[in-house]
Amino acid sequence: MLTITQALVDQIVAHARKDHPDEACGVVAGPAGSDRPERFIPMLNAAMSPTFYEFDSGDLLKLYREMDDRDEEPVVIYHSHTATEAYPSRTDISYANEPGAHYVLVSTADTDGAGEFQFRSFRIVEGEVTEEDVKIVQAY
Repeated sequence: MLTITQALVDQIVAHARKDHPDEACGVVAGPAGSDRPERFIPMLNAAMSPTFYEFDSGDLLKLYREMDDRDEEPVVIYHSHTATEAYPSRTDISYANEPGAHYVLVSTADTDGAGEFQFRSFRIVEGEVTEEDVKIVQAY
């Protein structure tokens, strides 16, 4: 289960809406070994595409060095889908290389009649996708 604060959910959704119609992407870092997302880090979608996201390799290297210096790890890796449901695509699955991370997808398309966005979390390990519950809290 992903436990995340309302403030972080709001920041992720706001980033997805801001970058629409392109996919948004980013990371929420947390203390190593804690499974607690704390630090919101919006990233630039280097692909600048409505159907694909890609972290800039230089930005990603800088981010991992910074997290290492702060004894953090990527707890949440997020991106948006602009025209499809919030479910990992084959490309998303092939790029998922953090088995301990929660992969959050936000859809900015109303694909299920449930409202203007979906916020879902998945574990992706060795190509296997498992949806998990999301518990939104006010504070940890």
